[in-house]
Amino acid sequence: MKAAPFEHARPANVADAISLLAAQAGTARVLAGGQSLGPMLNLRLTQPRLLVQVDRLPELAGVAIDAEALTIGACVTHAAIADGRAPDIGGNVLARVADNIAYRAVRNRGTMGGSLCHADPAADWVTVLTALDAVAVLQGPAGARSIRVAEFVQGAFRTALLPSEILCAVRVPRLPADARWGYVKACRKPGDFAHAMAAVVLTAHSRRVVIGALGGKPLVLQGEAASFDGATRALQAMDGLDQVQRHMQLATVRRALAEADA
Repeated sequence: MKAAPFEHARPANVADAISLLAAQAGTARVLAGGQSLGPMLNLRLTQPRLLVQVDRLPELAGVAIDAEALTIGACVTHAAIADGRAPDIGGNVLARVADNIAYRAVRNRGTMGGSLCHADPAADWVTVLTALDAVAVLQGPAGARSIRVAEFVQGAFRTALLPSEILCAVRVPRLPADARWGYVKACRKPGDFAHAMAAVVLTAHSRRVVIGALGGKPLVLQGEAASFDGATRALQAMDGLDQVQRHMQLATVRRALAEADA
């Protein structure tokens, strides 16, 4: 199939992009790498009147680090992160995750911001950035606001982004020196969407286990609940999961915990 007719705009800056979105009253979509939106357009799952292309805006392509966190522009590609063109937050975590997203052709075009805004439950960044307690930086007609990724992603393909807002950057806290990290996903073959995934962050003062690919927003377990037993109880309490799905999810949790403890 081919996309329904639409208009296309390439704004000069973020302010112009926001103005275009605001003028369309919810009938416009932002286009960055297009790795998710492109197929949706061709299948006519979405039929916007206007596409606002932002992938070449310098404001969305920067990377900066300070004593507390790494700020990654929304249009920084997976490949740029995988290739080490973004500073390390500790343990080479982001580069390791990015290097295992889909295929190189997808990584060359796909962006961290686009992945978050698409909010596919099986997407790596949705689970990983939730586990890292990252913050989404949004810009709209009313100004800028920040929201934790755990709250930004509200469900399958649903976010807290307003129709006239743009995700400008993601701020990822540096990992403490004692942090231990694990991330495992189960795919039918390399490059496929994950059927199960788990991310684990352990420090001397905190524990966090995040389970993704559940068909909705990630499941966050903290403190004493951030364990294999805690994950077992939480998944058993969830409706809509069959025995095979629970087994796969628990297998990724077990392996991610083992990786963090290695």
